[in-house]
Amino acid sequence: MNIATLESYVEQKNRWSAIFGKRQLSLLVQADRVKIAEMLEGDLSPENLTCDGELRGSAVVQKSRMLNRCVEELFSIDPTLTSLEY
Repeated sequence: MNIATLESYVEQKNRWSAIFGKRQLSLLVQADRVKIAEMLEGDLSPENLTCDGELRGSAVVQKSRMLNRCVEELFSIDPTLTSLEY
């Protein structure tokens, strides 16, 4: 499966981490994949998905599709991840 959406998501998270001097995440490290799954779960929460109600309509749908695509791609490379509830 193509994981371009997930790679883009991780790249974006790593750019923000670099600003704050945090460690970069890698899809090759199982512990990082767990962290990425937790981040996706948080990003899919209603508050974060809608930016506390500021994002509406098609923008929410587009964001949700992208994040859910990331979840699918993550599970395709690590089917052992089971704690993600979205």
